[in-house]
Amino acid sequence: MSGPVDYQRFVDAADHQIVNHPRRVVGAFLVLTLVFGAGLGAVSTDAGTEGFTQDVPAQVAFEEVQDEFETSAFTTDTGSTQLIQRGENVLSKRGLLRMLKAQNRVEDHDELRVTSTASAATIVATTLDPQARTTEQQLRAVERATPREIDQAVRTAADRNPRFVGLLSNDFNRGSASAGATIGVVTHEVPAGLSASAGQGGSSPLTPLQLRTDYVVGSVGGEMIVFGSGIISAEFANVIGDSLIIVVPAAVLFILLFLIISYRDLADLLLGMVALAMGLIWTFGFMGLAGIPFNQILITIPPLLLAVGIDFGIHAVNRYREERVAGADIGPAMRITTDQLLVAFFIVTGTTVIGFSANLTSALPPIRDFGIVAAVGIVFTFLIFGVFLPAAKVLLDRSRQKYPIPTFSTTPLGAEGSRLGRALSGGVFIAKRAPAVFLVVALLATGGMAYHATGVDTTFSNEDFLPPEENPDYLMALPEPFKPSEYTVTALTNFLQENFESSQSDTVTVYVEGPMRQDQSLEVLYRAGDDPPDAFVRQGGRADATSIITVIDEYAARDEEFRKLVERNDRNGNGVPDDDLPAVYAALTAEDSPVRGQALRYITGDRRSTRLVYSVKADATQSEITEDARSVAADMERPRTSFRATATGSTVVFEAISGLILDSALTSLIIALGGTAVFLLLVYWVLEGKPSLGIANLVPIVVTVSFVAGSMRVFGISFNAFTATILAITIGLGIDYSVHVTHRFADEYRQRDLYEALDRTVRGTGGALAGSMLTTVFGIGVLVLSVFPAIGQFGILTGLSVIYAFVASLLVLPSALVVWARLFGGGGTTARSGDTPPSSAAAGDAD
Repeated sequence: MSGPVDYQRFVDAADHQIVNHPRRVVGAFLVLTLVFGAGLGAVSTDAGTEGFTQDVPAQVAFEEVQDEFETSAFTTDTGSTQLIQRGENVLSKRGLLRMLKAQNRVEDHDELRVTSTASAATIVATTLDPQARTTEQQLRAVERATPREIDQAVRTAADRNPRFVGLLSNDFNRGSASAGATIGVVTHEVPAGLSASAGQGGSSPLTPLQLRTDYVVGSVGGEMIVFGSGIISAEFANVIGDSLIIVVPAAVLFILLFLIISYRDLADLLLGMVALAMGLIWTFGFMGLAGIPFNQILITIPPLLLAVGIDFGIHAVNRYREERVAGADIGPAMRITTDQLLVAFFIVTGTTVIGFSANLTSALPPIRDFGIVAAVGIVFTFLIFGVFLPAAKVLLDRSRQKYPIPTFSTTPLGAEGSRLGRALSGGVFIAKRAPAVFLVVALLATGGMAYHATGVDTTFSNEDFLPPEENPDYLMALPEPFKPSEYTVTALTNFLQENFESSQSDTVTVYVEGPMRQDQSLEVLYRAGDDPPDAFVRQGGRADATSIITVIDEYAARDEEFRKLVERNDRNGNGVPDDDLPAVYAALTAEDSPVRGQALRYITGDRRSTRLVYSVKADATQSEITEDARSVAADMERPRTSFRATATGSTVVFEAISGLILDSALTSLIIALGGTAVFLLLVYWVLEGKPSLGIANLVPIVVTVSFVAGSMRVFGISFNAFTATILAITIGLGIDYSVHVTHRFADEYRQRDLYEALDRTVRGTGGALAGSMLTTVFGIGVLVLSVFPAIGQFGILTGLSVIYAFVASLLVLPSALVVWARLFGGGGTTARSGDTPPSSAAAGDAD
């Protein structure tokens, strides 16, 4: 039995149900909508960067370090808030007093759970009066001092305390004892383990503390800004809400506008809107039933499903109207429509599912979830628009014959002789005159864009999830409630990078495994900080690090008995014990030791491992920090040591994810292109007996993908958490346009001359494609209004991919089809045996 007869049985079965039993079909789909609707309430959320870090080896190591150095789930941990002071000479008497007053006031509020505060002002005050231990005593020391004494204390602090300079902006002038900005650090007590995950987009225990701190510090006066992971979490929550309240109404408005233009009939418009809503309910209901959490990437699912659904809906109604205008009755017209479009929709669905499912190869869970949800959503869209919508349309038009339901328009878009139809025929004009030459030029341009795309960067950071430094004026001009909030996080992050060597929160961790009881263990760790790499912050020529050695130094400075123990066991006099280390550790971690908790954050109870936290420069890149951290770790693994050192921390994790994002994008692209090519060859072999037609169908997709990737570099857009899926999405969306043209051409080419078939294809299908393209571009394009920059970039790229796919399908594909016909197609004027002319299908009985 031939291929066409095989698949025609399934199409005929669907035709029979759609045309003869539309009520049964519509009822079944409404019942399924109720079933999936029940799953909507079970949809959970997984926001921020946490979802991306799951299962990443660097993150697994980081979590193991965090777990190993937590003493108990019922103990407390610490989190820090930064007080950024600027707008004056922060080292003047007034500036120092302002910072100390801010520290004193936050310490006085018990609900802020402050365990300590520190700042450059603290160091100056203790330099003036070494006995000033409390913030109140330090305030009095500065108040009693003269400006000259303060200036001298500043110079002394700069000479004696390397950490002092690190708290000041880069414009610090020792001679004039002045600086334009400084950072104070407030340490809060929070539940154990929670501070490590704060600020990654989910809820943070520091958020209420830092918002309250902001209120308290505001009473001090001057320009004192509160900053920290809790503030980041709060602004992240705001940016999602602000984006949705702007984007959703705008998307609905544009989609509604273009659907009105495309359908030009109220009843058809409502029918299309119902089908779109069903597609979303089914998809998100499936997520709830399957237990797939909602993450940021899945924000892009509704626009994608709407894009494909709009396209399917416009094509179905437009093709049906073509037959109705030609004189066919409701049943025969819908049979002809579904005979052709069910096959086209199936090809589009198959290739789109392949494109989206290619993301299942990603090592990042949110991207894999995107692949699953997008693929399932496209299958649902195929069923709803391929079966439900035609059945509902039959039911509607038969009801119009019985009831006075108003009808505004029944003419298709791009009808023969219309201006739109003529405007869309440019590709046919070129294909008639120089198809081979034009195709070669198009492919050369494609190769050039593909080469240009090799320079696209890859990034992953918290900044991908934050708003811009300043909202555009047109957004700030919007009335309430659409006007977005004013955000500070990005501006402050940029300020810290530009004005400070380290922002006091930029760190990298080196986890060291090995027997820490050996005499030289601490000396190895100490020497690793000598002559640090460029990305590390230096203090006194050494890396600025916090470790068990730091705890030893600080405890020795305030406890005479412990200081003597350290001196007895320090053979080379550098302050680092190198003998009888078990005795030193025992003193640090004794039950009555005041630094027991602090020590156990840097060395395990069994003395088998330790960690060092290094400060890194605010302007260093992720790759630079990661490379230098791994270099320092390697120094600890020298041949004569038995240590195993691993560089970890959020920066190292994010750098690892950046590499995975690029791998994911390239792997999914290769799989999507390869899978699509095989699928098209197989489908056109089964349907038309000409697999080579699949190659022609693939040409505009290759063109579109190359131009989208090249445009990323042109517009300075990197592969990030959101754009990593764009190439596979381009295939999924772009194939829609080329399949409709190719399949319609194959259908027309059975009965007509090559150029007549091509012209009829473009005039008929091109009108629906134009309506679909405009609706999709503007519907998805409104994502650029998002105050979430990564979502805006995704909107730009998705809109470009649709435009490129549309242009390539109507401009490049006609020439590819002509070249294909000359090489493989043979004659096109003889109808095949068993084919039914498009306007003479028999009508079935209606229910």
